[in-house]
Amino acid sequence: MNAPYTSLQFAPRAMPAVMLEALKARFGERCSTALAVREQHGRDESPIDAPPPEAVVFAESNEDVAFVLKLAHAHAVPVIPYGVGSSLEGHLLAVQGGVSLDVSRMNKILRVNAEDLTVTVQAGVTRNQLNNEIRHSGLFFPIDPGADASLGGMAATRASGTNAVRYGTMRENVLGLTVVTAAGDVIQTGTRARKSSAGYDLTRLFVGSEGTLGVMTEVSLRIYPLPEAVSAAVCFFPTIDAAVQTTIQIIQMGVPIARCELLDPHAVRAVNKHDKLTLREAPMLLMEFHGSPAGVAEQAQTVQEIAREFGGEDFEWATTPEARTKLWTARHHAYLSALQTRPGCRCVTTDTCVPISRLAESINESVAEVEAEGLPYFIVGHVGDGNFHLGYLIDPNIPEERDTAERLSHQMVQRALRLEGTCTGEHGIGLHKMGFLVEEAGVGAVALMRQLKAALDPQNIMNPGKIFSA
Repeated sequence: MNAPYTSLQFAPRAMPAVMLEALKARFGERCSTALAVREQHGRDESPIDAPPPEAVVFAESNEDVAFVLKLAHAHAVPVIPYGVGSSLEGHLLAVQGGVSLDVSRMNKILRVNAEDLTVTVQAGVTRNQLNNEIRHSGLFFPIDPGADASLGGMAATRASGTNAVRYGTMRENVLGLTVVTAAGDVIQTGTRARKSSAGYDLTRLFVGSEGTLGVMTEVSLRIYPLPEAVSAAVCFFPTIDAAVQTTIQIIQMGVPIARCELLDPHAVRAVNKHDKLTLREAPMLLMEFHGSPAGVAEQAQTVQEIAREFGGEDFEWATTPEARTKLWTARHHAYLSALQTRPGCRCVTTDTCVPISRLAESINESVAEVEAEGLPYFIVGHVGDGNFHLGYLIDPNIPEERDTAERLSHQMVQRALRLEGTCTGEHGIGLHKMGFLVEEAGVGAVALMRQLKAALDPQNIMNPGKIFSA
Protein backbone atom coordinates (compact mmCIF):
# COMPACT_ATOMS: atom_id res chain seq x y z
CA MET A 1 0.00 0.00 0.00
CA ASN A 2 1.26 3.50 -0.80
CA ALA A 3 1.81 5.92 2.04
CA PRO A 4 -1.46 7.82 2.52
CA TYR A 5 -0.16 11.26 1.57
CA THR A 6 1.07 10.12 -1.86
CA SER A 7 -2.46 9.33 -3.07
CA LEU A 8 -4.04 12.68 -2.19
CA GLN A 9 -5.73 14.39 -5.11
CA PHE A 10 -6.64 18.07 -5.17
CA ALA A 11 -9.50 18.74 -7.59
CA PRO A 12 -11.10 22.12 -6.80
CA ARG A 13 -14.68 22.69 -7.91
CA ALA A 14 -15.18 26.17 -9.32
CA MET A 15 -17.48 28.45 -7.35
CA PRO A 16 -20.04 30.13 -9.64
CA ALA A 17 -19.81 33.92 -9.67
CA VAL A 18 -23.48 34.13 -8.68
CA MET A 19 -22.74 32.24 -5.45
CA LEU A 20 -19.86 34.50 -4.50
CA GLU A 21 -22.02 37.54 -5.22
CA ALA A 22 -24.77 36.14 -2.97
CA LEU A 23 -22.27 35.55 -0.16
CA LYS A 24 -20.89 39.07 -0.40
CA ALA A 25 -24.38 40.55 -0.52
CA ARG A 26 -25.38 38.67 2.66
CA PHE A 27 -22.17 38.92 4.67
CA GLY A 28 -20.38 42.02 3.41
CA GLU A 29 -16.97 42.24 5.08
CA ARG A 30 -17.62 38.88 6.77
CA CYS A 31 -17.04 37.24 3.37
CA SER A 32 -13.38 37.49 2.40
CA THR A 33 -11.51 36.51 -0.75
CA ALA A 34 -8.24 38.11 0.40
CA LEU A 35 -5.35 35.73 -0.22
CA ALA A 36 -3.92 36.09 3.30
CA VAL A 37 -7.27 35.20 4.88
CA ARG A 38 -7.82 32.28 2.51
CA GLU A 39 -4.32 30.92 3.12
CA GLN A 40 -4.79 31.16 6.89
CA HIS A 41 -7.96 29.09 6.60
CA GLY A 42 -6.44 26.66 4.11
CA ARG A 43 -3.86 25.10 6.40
CA ASP A 44 -3.63 23.44 9.79
CA GLU A 45 -0.95 21.71 11.85
CA SER A 46 -0.69 18.74 9.47
CA PRO A 47 2.35 18.21 7.20
CA ILE A 48 0.10 18.49 4.11
CA ASP A 49 -0.16 21.52 1.83
CA ALA A 50 -3.12 22.25 -0.45
CA PRO A 51 -4.55 25.22 -2.36
CA PRO A 52 -6.61 27.62 -0.19
CA PRO A 53 -10.43 27.86 -0.30
CA GLU A 54 -11.97 30.33 -2.73
CA ALA A 55 -13.67 32.31 0.03
CA VAL A 56 -13.93 32.54 3.81
CA VAL A 57 -17.22 33.33 5.54
CA PHE A 58 -17.36 34.33 9.21
CA ALA A 59 -20.65 33.02 10.61
CA GLU A 60 -22.27 34.54 13.70
CA SER A 61 -25.55 32.58 13.96
CA ASN A 62 -27.35 29.39 13.00
CA GLU A 63 -29.08 31.41 10.29
CA ASP A 64 -25.71 32.41 8.81
CA VAL A 65 -24.59 28.79 8.66
CA ALA A 66 -27.90 27.66 7.15
CA PHE A 67 -27.68 30.37 4.47
CA VAL A 68 -24.20 29.26 3.42
CA LEU A 69 -25.14 25.59 3.30
CA LYS A 70 -28.35 26.14 1.35
CA LEU A 71 -26.41 28.18 -1.19
CA ALA A 72 -23.59 25.64 -1.37
CA HIS A 73 -26.10 22.82 -1.74
CA ALA A 74 -27.78 24.61 -4.64
CA HIS A 75 -24.46 25.07 -6.45
CA ALA A 76 -22.70 21.85 -5.31
CA VAL A 77 -19.83 23.84 -3.78
CA PRO A 78 -17.81 22.40 -0.86
CA VAL A 79 -17.98 23.86 2.66
CA ILE A 80 -15.20 23.27 5.20
CA PRO A 81 -16.07 24.09 8.85
CA TYR A 82 -13.30 26.00 10.64
CA GLY A 83 -12.81 26.60 14.37
CA VAL A 84 -9.33 27.72 15.45
CA GLY A 85 -7.20 25.77 12.97
CA SER A 86 -5.48 23.34 15.36
CA SER A 87 -6.26 20.11 13.48
CA LEU A 88 -3.34 17.74 12.96
CA GLU A 89 -4.72 15.59 10.14
CA GLY A 90 -5.58 17.99 7.31
CA HIS A 91 -9.26 18.37 8.22
CA LEU A 92 -9.29 22.04 7.22
CA LEU A 93 -7.67 21.74 3.82
CA ALA A 94 -9.85 22.75 0.86
CA VAL A 95 -8.91 19.80 -1.32
CA GLN A 96 -11.90 20.47 -3.59
CA GLY A 97 -11.98 24.24 -3.18
CA GLY A 98 -15.12 25.91 -1.88
CA VAL A 99 -15.88 27.97 1.23
CA SER A 100 -14.17 27.88 4.60
CA LEU A 101 -16.96 28.47 7.12
CA ASP A 102 -15.37 30.05 10.18
CA VAL A 103 -17.52 29.67 13.32
CA SER A 104 -15.05 31.26 15.74
CA ARG A 105 -17.37 34.26 16.19
CA MET A 106 -20.11 31.91 17.41
CA ASN A 107 -18.49 32.03 20.82
CA LYS A 108 -21.28 32.48 23.35
CA ILE A 109 -21.78 30.31 26.43
CA LEU A 110 -25.54 29.90 26.16
CA ARG A 111 -26.57 28.08 29.36
CA VAL A 112 -24.82 26.81 32.48
CA ASN A 113 -26.90 24.34 34.48
CA ALA A 114 -24.81 23.93 37.61
CA GLU A 115 -27.29 21.65 39.39
CA ASP A 116 -27.36 19.23 36.46
CA LEU A 117 -23.63 19.61 35.73
CA THR A 118 -24.27 20.51 32.08
CA VAL A 119 -23.46 23.47 29.85
CA THR A 120 -24.54 24.48 26.34
CA VAL A 121 -22.16 26.52 24.19
CA GLN A 122 -21.83 27.73 20.64
CA ALA A 123 -19.34 25.77 18.59
CA GLY A 124 -16.72 28.52 18.50
CA VAL A 125 -16.24 28.60 22.28
CA THR A 126 -12.80 27.29 23.21
CA ARG A 127 -12.07 25.00 26.14
CA ASN A 128 -10.10 27.68 27.99
CA GLN A 129 -12.88 30.22 27.46
CA LEU A 130 -15.41 27.80 28.93
CA ASN A 131 -13.26 26.93 31.94
CA ASN A 132 -12.49 30.57 32.66
CA GLU A 133 -16.23 31.26 32.69
CA ILE A 134 -17.37 28.38 34.92
CA ARG A 135 -14.42 28.14 37.29
CA HIS A 136 -15.92 30.76 39.61
CA SER A 137 -18.89 28.40 40.08
CA GLY A 138 -16.60 25.59 41.23
CA LEU A 139 -16.95 23.70 37.94
CA PHE A 140 -14.70 22.68 35.07
CA PHE A 141 -14.70 20.90 31.70
CA PRO A 142 -11.89 18.32 31.77
CA ILE A 143 -11.25 17.43 28.12
CA ASP A 144 -7.97 19.12 27.23
CA PRO A 145 -6.20 18.51 23.94
CA GLY A 146 -2.92 20.40 23.84
CA ALA A 147 -4.28 23.29 21.79
CA ASP A 148 -6.96 25.70 23.00
CA ALA A 149 -9.30 24.12 20.47
CA SER A 150 -12.89 25.09 19.78
CA LEU A 151 -15.45 22.81 21.41
CA GLY A 152 -17.16 22.31 18.06
CA GLY A 153 -13.88 21.15 16.56
CA MET A 154 -13.22 18.90 19.54
CA ALA A 155 -16.64 17.27 19.08
CA ALA A 156 -16.08 16.94 15.33
CA THR A 157 -12.85 14.98 15.84
CA ARG A 158 -14.00 13.12 18.96
CA ALA A 159 -11.01 14.61 20.75
CA SER A 160 -9.64 13.76 24.17
CA GLY A 161 -6.55 14.77 26.13
CA THR A 162 -4.59 14.31 29.31
CA ASN A 163 -7.65 13.81 31.54
CA ALA A 164 -9.23 11.06 29.45
CA VAL A 165 -8.02 8.28 31.74
CA ARG A 166 -10.46 9.53 34.42
CA TYR A 167 -13.05 11.73 32.69
CA GLY A 168 -13.33 10.13 29.25
CA THR A 169 -13.29 11.73 25.80
CA MET A 170 -15.66 13.96 23.85
CA ARG A 171 -17.62 10.82 22.98
CA GLU A 172 -18.64 10.37 26.61
CA ASN A 173 -19.08 14.06 27.40
CA VAL A 174 -21.24 15.41 24.56
CA LEU A 175 -24.93 15.16 25.49
CA GLY A 176 -26.54 16.89 22.52
CA LEU A 177 -25.91 19.05 19.47
CA THR A 178 -27.44 21.63 17.20
CA VAL A 179 -26.41 20.75 13.66
CA VAL A 180 -27.01 22.42 10.32
CA THR A 181 -27.31 19.72 7.68
CA ALA A 182 -25.88 19.79 4.17
CA ALA A 183 -29.27 20.97 2.89
CA GLY A 184 -29.29 23.88 5.36
CA ASP A 185 -31.81 22.45 7.83
CA VAL A 186 -31.23 23.09 11.56
CA ILE A 187 -31.73 20.01 13.76
CA GLN A 188 -31.22 19.14 17.42
CA THR A 189 -29.81 15.82 18.59
CA GLY A 190 -29.95 14.46 22.12
CA THR A 191 -31.09 16.19 25.31
CA ARG A 192 -29.53 17.23 28.60
CA ALA A 193 -30.87 14.06 30.21
CA ARG A 194 -28.17 11.64 31.29
CA LYS A 195 -29.75 8.81 29.31
CA SER A 196 -32.25 8.24 26.52
CA SER A 197 -33.53 5.30 24.47
CA ALA A 198 -35.34 7.47 21.90
CA GLY A 199 -34.49 6.45 18.35
CA TYR A 200 -31.13 6.44 16.64
CA ASP A 201 -28.29 8.09 18.54
CA LEU A 202 -27.64 10.95 16.12
CA THR A 203 -25.39 12.71 18.61
CA ARG A 204 -22.91 9.84 18.46
CA LEU A 205 -23.16 9.86 14.65
CA PHE A 206 -22.13 13.50 14.36
CA VAL A 207 -19.49 13.40 17.11
CA GLY A 208 -16.35 12.35 15.27
CA SER A 209 -17.78 12.98 11.79
CA GLU A 210 -15.08 15.60 11.07
CA GLY A 211 -17.45 18.05 9.41
CA THR A 212 -18.42 15.58 6.69
CA LEU A 213 -22.11 15.24 7.65
CA GLY A 214 -23.07 18.74 8.81
CA VAL A 215 -21.91 21.77 10.76
CA MET A 216 -22.19 21.67 14.55
CA THR A 217 -23.26 25.09 15.85
CA GLU A 218 -24.14 24.32 19.49
CA VAL A 219 -22.84 21.66 21.86
CA SER A 220 -24.28 20.50 25.21
CA LEU A 221 -21.62 19.04 27.48
CA ARG A 222 -21.12 17.37 30.83
CA ILE A 223 -19.16 19.45 33.31
CA TYR A 224 -17.67 18.44 36.66
CA PRO A 225 -17.09 19.85 40.14
CA LEU A 226 -13.58 21.14 40.69
CA PRO A 227 -11.81 18.58 42.87
CA GLU A 228 -11.32 19.48 46.51
CA ALA A 229 -7.64 18.61 46.35
CA VAL A 230 -5.22 18.31 43.43
CA SER A 231 -1.62 17.15 43.42
CA ALA A 232 0.79 16.54 40.55
CA ALA A 233 4.09 14.71 40.39
CA VAL A 234 6.82 13.76 37.97
CA CYS A 235 8.76 10.53 38.23
CA PHE A 236 11.74 9.38 36.17
CA PHE A 237 12.51 5.86 34.97
CA PRO A 238 15.51 3.97 33.60
CA THR A 239 13.62 2.99 30.43
CA ILE A 240 10.42 3.80 28.57
CA ASP A 241 9.33 0.22 29.18
CA ALA A 242 9.61 0.71 32.95
CA ALA A 243 7.44 3.84 32.76
CA VAL A 244 4.84 2.02 30.66
CA GLN A 245 4.79 -1.01 32.97
CA THR A 246 4.22 1.35 35.90
CA THR A 247 1.26 2.88 34.08
CA ILE A 248 -0.24 -0.52 33.33
CA GLN A 249 0.06 -1.52 36.98
CA ILE A 250 -1.55 1.75 38.15
CA ILE A 251 -4.56 1.16 35.91
CA GLN A 252 -4.88 -2.53 36.77
CA MET A 253 -4.74 -1.70 40.49
CA GLY A 254 -7.77 0.55 40.03
CA VAL A 255 -6.07 3.76 41.13
CA PRO A 256 -8.39 6.60 39.96
CA ILE A 257 -5.51 8.69 38.60
CA ALA A 258 -6.68 11.82 36.77
CA ARG A 259 -3.73 12.23 34.41
CA CYS A 260 -0.84 9.97 33.45
CA GLU A 261 1.39 11.29 30.69
CA LEU A 262 4.60 9.88 29.23
CA LEU A 263 7.43 12.00 27.83
CA ASP A 264 10.50 10.35 26.37
CA PRO A 265 13.97 11.93 26.83
CA HIS A 266 13.70 13.78 23.50
CA ALA A 267 10.43 15.40 24.58
CA VAL A 268 11.80 16.26 28.03
CA ARG A 269 14.87 17.86 26.46
CA ALA A 270 12.66 19.92 24.15
CA VAL A 271 10.36 21.24 26.90
CA ASN A 272 13.35 21.98 29.14
CA LYS A 273 14.74 24.27 26.47
CA HIS A 274 11.40 25.82 25.47
CA ASP A 275 10.01 26.37 28.98
CA LYS A 276 13.34 26.89 30.75
CA LEU A 277 12.90 23.87 33.03
CA THR A 278 15.54 21.62 34.54
CA LEU A 279 13.78 18.26 34.42
CA ARG A 280 15.98 15.18 34.30
CA GLU A 281 16.25 14.07 30.66
CA ALA A 282 15.00 10.53 31.14
CA PRO A 283 11.72 8.71 30.45
CA MET A 284 9.22 10.58 32.60
CA LEU A 285 5.66 10.12 33.84
CA LEU A 286 3.75 13.29 34.64
CA MET A 287 0.79 12.44 36.87
CA GLU A 288 -2.08 14.22 38.59
CA PHE A 289 -4.44 13.14 41.36
CA HIS A 290 -7.92 14.53 42.11
CA GLY A 291 -10.18 14.00 45.13
CA SER A 292 -10.36 14.71 48.83
CA PRO A 293 -7.08 15.53 50.60
CA ALA A 294 -7.02 12.05 52.15
CA GLY A 295 -7.93 10.37 48.87
CA VAL A 296 -5.26 12.24 46.92
CA ALA A 297 -2.62 11.36 49.52
CA GLU A 298 -3.61 7.68 49.35
CA GLN A 299 -3.52 7.64 45.53
CA ALA A 300 -0.13 9.31 45.48
CA GLN A 301 1.31 6.88 48.02
CA THR A 302 0.07 3.86 46.06
CA VAL A 303 1.48 5.19 42.78
CA GLN A 304 4.82 5.98 44.38
CA GLU A 305 5.09 2.40 45.68
CA ILE A 306 4.22 0.97 42.24
CA ALA A 307 6.74 3.23 40.51
CA ARG A 308 9.54 2.15 42.83
CA GLU A 309 8.93 -1.48 41.84
CA PHE A 310 9.89 -0.54 38.26
CA GLY A 311 12.85 1.66 39.10
CA GLY A 312 10.99 4.95 39.33
CA GLU A 313 12.82 7.59 41.33
CA ASP A 314 13.29 11.32 41.89
CA PHE A 315 9.62 12.01 42.58
CA GLU A 316 9.01 15.74 42.36
CA TRP A 317 5.68 17.01 43.73
CA ALA A 318 3.76 20.07 42.58
CA THR A 319 1.01 20.92 45.05
CA THR A 320 0.45 24.62 44.33
CA PRO A 321 -1.64 25.76 41.34
CA GLU A 322 1.36 27.70 40.00
CA ALA A 323 3.68 24.70 40.10
CA ARG A 324 1.09 22.41 38.49
CA THR A 325 0.34 24.95 35.77
CA LYS A 326 4.04 25.21 34.97
CA LEU A 327 4.33 21.45 34.49
CA TRP A 328 1.17 21.02 32.45
CA THR A 329 1.92 24.04 30.30
CA ALA A 330 5.26 22.45 29.46
CA ARG A 331 3.50 19.18 28.60
CA HIS A 332 1.09 20.97 26.28
CA HIS A 333 4.04 22.76 24.68
CA ALA A 334 5.77 19.47 23.84
CA TYR A 335 4.71 19.46 20.18
CA LEU A 336 5.83 23.04 19.48
CA SER A 337 8.93 22.55 21.64
CA ALA A 338 9.96 19.54 19.57
CA LEU A 339 9.48 21.45 16.31
CA GLN A 340 11.91 24.09 17.54
CA THR A 341 14.65 21.50 18.03
CA ARG A 342 14.91 21.25 14.24
CA PRO A 343 14.15 24.67 12.72
CA GLY A 344 12.10 24.52 9.54
CA CYS A 345 10.97 20.94 10.10
CA ARG A 346 7.47 19.50 9.80
CA CYS A 347 6.05 16.83 12.07
CA VAL A 348 4.41 13.65 10.83
CA THR A 349 2.29 12.74 13.83
CA THR A 350 1.02 9.35 14.91
CA ASP A 351 -1.97 8.67 17.13
CA THR A 352 -2.27 4.95 17.68
CA CYS A 353 -4.13 3.62 20.70
CA VAL A 354 -4.04 0.03 21.92
CA PRO A 355 -5.42 -1.94 24.87
CA ILE A 356 -3.38 -0.97 27.91
CA SER A 357 -1.99 -4.51 28.19
CA ARG A 358 -0.36 -4.17 24.74
CA LEU A 359 1.00 -0.65 25.19
CA ALA A 360 4.58 -1.58 26.10
CA GLU A 361 4.89 -3.85 23.08
CA SER A 362 3.54 -1.16 20.77
CA ILE A 363 5.88 1.57 22.03
CA ASN A 364 8.99 -0.61 22.24
CA GLU A 365 8.69 -1.88 18.67
CA SER A 366 7.94 1.60 17.34
CA VAL A 367 11.01 3.05 19.06
CA ALA A 368 13.23 0.26 17.73
CA GLU A 369 12.07 0.97 14.18
CA VAL A 370 12.65 4.72 14.25
CA GLU A 371 16.00 4.33 16.02
CA ALA A 372 17.12 1.98 13.23
CA GLU A 373 16.25 4.63 10.63
CA GLY A 374 18.01 7.47 12.46
CA LEU A 375 15.11 9.89 11.97
CA PRO A 376 14.66 12.58 14.67
CA TYR A 377 11.57 11.89 16.80
CA PHE A 378 9.90 12.43 20.15
CA ILE A 379 7.20 10.62 22.14
CA VAL A 380 4.41 12.00 24.29
CA GLY A 381 1.36 10.06 25.25
CA HIS A 382 -1.78 9.71 27.31
CA VAL A 383 -0.49 6.32 28.31
CA GLY A 384 -3.14 5.91 30.98
CA ASP A 385 -5.61 5.03 28.23
CA GLY A 386 -3.20 3.30 25.83
CA ASN A 387 -2.75 6.28 23.48
CA PHE A 388 0.65 7.69 22.52
CA HIS A 389 2.04 10.04 19.89
CA LEU A 390 5.36 9.42 18.19
CA GLY A 391 6.24 12.49 16.12
CA TYR A 392 8.71 12.17 13.23
CA LEU A 393 10.54 15.46 12.64
CA ILE A 394 11.21 15.69 8.91
CA ASP A 395 12.87 18.19 6.60
CA PRO A 396 10.10 19.02 4.07
CA ASN A 397 12.78 19.54 1.42
CA ILE A 398 14.08 15.99 1.73
CA PRO A 399 11.47 13.63 0.17
CA GLU A 400 13.30 10.59 1.51
CA GLU A 401 12.64 11.69 5.08
CA ARG A 402 8.92 12.10 4.40
CA ASP A 403 8.84 8.68 2.75
CA THR A 404 10.60 7.12 5.73
CA ALA A 405 8.25 8.80 8.21
CA GLU A 406 5.15 7.69 6.32
CA ARG A 407 6.45 4.13 6.06
CA LEU A 408 7.18 4.02 9.79
CA SER A 409 3.75 5.52 10.51
CA HIS A 410 2.12 2.81 8.42
CA GLN A 411 4.07 0.13 10.29
CA MET A 412 2.88 1.63 13.59
CA VAL A 413 -0.73 1.47 12.45
CA GLN A 414 -0.41 -2.12 11.28
CA ARG A 415 1.08 -3.01 14.65
CA ALA A 416 -1.72 -1.24 16.52
CA LEU A 417 -4.35 -3.07 14.50
CA ARG A 418 -2.59 -6.38 15.10
CA LEU A 419 -2.73 -5.57 18.81
CA GLU A 420 -6.50 -4.88 18.55
CA GLY A 421 -6.09 -1.12 18.66
CA THR A 422 -6.84 1.82 16.37
CA CYS A 423 -4.96 4.04 13.94
CA THR A 424 -6.26 7.17 15.68
CA GLY A 425 -7.16 7.58 19.32
CA GLU A 426 -8.11 11.25 19.19
CA HIS A 427 -6.88 13.17 16.12
CA GLY A 428 -9.34 11.72 13.63
CA ILE A 429 -8.84 10.37 10.10
CA GLY A 430 -8.86 13.62 8.11
CA LEU A 431 -6.67 13.42 5.03
CA HIS A 432 -3.56 11.93 6.49
CA LYS A 433 -4.99 8.65 7.77
CA MET A 434 -7.52 7.85 5.03
CA GLY A 435 -5.33 5.01 3.81
CA PHE A 436 -5.65 3.29 7.18
CA LEU A 437 -9.43 3.33 7.63
CA VAL A 438 -10.21 0.29 5.47
CA GLU A 439 -7.43 -1.65 7.20
CA GLU A 440 -9.01 -0.92 10.57
CA ALA A 441 -12.75 -0.94 9.91
CA GLY A 442 -12.94 -3.30 6.95
CA VAL A 443 -14.43 -2.91 3.48
CA GLY A 444 -18.01 -3.56 4.59
CA ALA A 445 -17.97 -1.00 7.40
CA VAL A 446 -16.42 1.69 5.20
CA ALA A 447 -19.02 0.97 2.50
CA LEU A 448 -21.74 1.57 5.12
CA MET A 449 -20.05 4.84 6.13
CA ARG A 450 -20.11 5.92 2.49
CA GLN A 451 -23.81 5.12 2.28
CA LEU A 452 -24.50 7.25 5.36
CA LYS A 453 -22.47 10.09 3.88
CA ALA A 454 -24.35 9.87 0.57
CA ALA A 455 -27.73 9.85 2.33
CA LEU A 456 -26.97 12.93 4.46
CA ASP A 457 -24.86 14.79 1.91
CA PRO A 458 -25.84 13.68 -1.62
CA GLN A 459 -24.00 16.61 -3.24
CA ASN A 460 -20.82 15.73 -1.32
CA ILE A 461 -20.31 19.33 -0.21
CA MET A 462 -19.51 18.74 3.47
CA ASN A 463 -15.73 18.75 3.88
CA PRO A 464 -15.28 16.39 0.91
CA GLY A 465 -12.23 14.18 0.64
CA LYS A 466 -11.90 13.64 4.38
CA ILE A 467 -12.26 10.29 6.20
CA PHE A 468 -12.44 8.58 2.80
CA SER A 469 -11.78 9.82 -0.71
CA ALA A 470 -14.73 11.24 -2.65
